[in-house]
Amino acid sequence: MEKTIYTQSYGRLVSQLKKARSQAALKQTDVARKLKRTQSYISKIESGQLRVDVIQLKEIARVYKKPLDFFI
Repeated sequence: MEKTIYTQSYGRLVSQLKKARSQAALKQTDVARKLKRTQSYISKIESGQLRVDVIQLKEIARVYKKPLDFFI
């Protein structure tokens, strides 16, 4: 069974995360500050190196002012 982080669906999620940040006109450092995380945390999520769970996605969606279904 293929790991979910390498699936096409997860790739779409990562792509939508980048798109949402861009649409919100935020830098990775801005998002990191709002989430009380490091910039490298955001970078790893956007590069697909770090898997996002539903709670983290909900927090990110709030920062980007997007509904959860935008990412799915």
